[in-house]
Amino acid sequence: MRWQGGRRSSNIEDRRGSGFGRPLAVGGGAASLVVALLVMLLGGDPSDVQIGSRSQDPATGGSGPVDPQQEEMKDFVSVILADTEDTWPALLEPMGVRYVQPRLVLFSDAVQSACGAQESAVGPFYCPGDQRVYLDLTFFNELESRFGAPGDFGRAYVVAHEVGHHVQNLLGVSEKVQSMRRRTSEEQANQLSVLTELQADCFAGIWAGRAQKARNILEQGDIEEGLGAASAVGDDTLQKRARGRVVPESFTHGSSAQRMTWFKRGLEQGTLEACDTFNAKR
Repeated sequence: MRWQGGRRSSNIEDRRGSGFGRPLAVGGGAASLVVALLVMLLGGDPSDVQIGSRSQDPATGGSGPVDPQQEEMKDFVSVILADTEDTWPALLEPMGVRYVQPRLVLFSDAVQSACGAQESAVGPFYCPGDQRVYLDLTFFNELESRFGAPGDFGRAYVVAHEVGHHVQNLLGVSEKVQSMRRRTSEEQANQLSVLTELQADCFAGIWAGRAQKARNILEQGDIEEGLGAASAVGDDTLQKRARGRVVPESFTHGSSAQRMTWFKRGLEQGTLEACDTFNAKR
C-alpha cells in the first residue's frame, strides 16, 4: 500500500502510557474468549460492554514507556485517517450533511471515553458521544499473529471501518438503530447490530475505492488483504475459534462472507445508496 507520502492528520490524540489502567488478568479457558472478543467487538458503540474499568486518572501515574516500534504504525494510522478526511466531505455534502472530522485516540491497556471506561480487550471502537475512534495499536499484532490478517491494507480497513461508524453517526443512522434496538427482542437487536456493522464495512469499501481513484494508493494484493481482514473478524470465524461451533442468532457483526461482500460492494460501487444494508434484499 502506498501510504508513506500521504498527508498526516492533525486529529490524532495520543494517550498511550497515560497510566489509566491495565487489563484485568484472565486465565485458563477464558483467555481465548477474551481474544475472540478483541475482534468480535470491532467497531460500534461499546457502551453496553463495560469491561473492568479503573478509577485512575489518565493524567496521573504511568504504565511505562511507549513502544518505539509503534511509532511507524502511529504514522500509518495518521495517514489513513487523513485520507478518510479527504474522502468523505464530498460524499456527504450532496446530502446536506457537513463532515465533522473525528479524532482518533491511541491508547494502551485502557481508556476513558464518553462511552465509559474500556480496556484493550474490546478492540478498536467508535464512541458517538465524543465522536472519537479509539485504538490500541497492539490490536494490529493480534490481527496478524492470531487471526492471519497481515498487511497494511488490512490495518487500513480497520481504521476505515471505525470512521464508517462516524459517518453513520453524522447521517443519523446510529441514533435510529439504537432507538430501534431498545424496542425489539435480543435476536432482532443483534440483527440490527449486524446490519450496522455491515454498512460500516461497506463505507470502508467506499473509502478504499475513492482513495484509489483519487490518489492511487493500492498495490497488488491490497484488496486481498482487506478482504482477508474482513473475513477474519466475521462472527462465524470467531465463534468457531472460541467455541468450536457457530450460533447465528447471536451474531452482532455478520459472517465472514457477509463482511467481505459488503466491503467489496462499497469498493466497487462507491455510493452511499449501495451501502443501504437495512433495505437490501436478504
